[in-house]
Amino acid sequence: MEKNVKVSMLCQIYGSLLTEKQFNVLNDYYNNDYSLSEIAENYSITRQAVRDNIMKGEAKLFEYEEKLEIMKQSLKREQQIEKILSELTKIDTKFSDKKIASILENVKKELNCLV
Repeated sequence: MEKNVKVSMLCQIYGSLLTEKQFNVLNDYYNNDYSLSEIAENYSITRQAVRDNIMKGEAKLFEYEEKLEIMKQSLKREQQIEKILSELTKIDTKFSDKKIASILENVKKELNCLV
């Protein structure tokens, strides 16, 4: 997975554990696509201070994920649900019994709510 996407996802999961400034800087950099100069100007700090906030924030996010593995578990769960949905679709196309089709459709709806 690309680092920018990973940091963005981690920021959504663990962002509330960062300082407000770290979260805002990371959010502006990764989600709003601001440059270091734009962020520095917005917060009246140097580009180096922005870079330091980004590096410290990233380090904290990766540390939280290493210990808690929330994103890892979430991605694994999504893959499992997608696999189940794929298998249910195979059953749905092979059998024409209306009761089975109805049950399968209900299961698919429930699983889609989890993704």
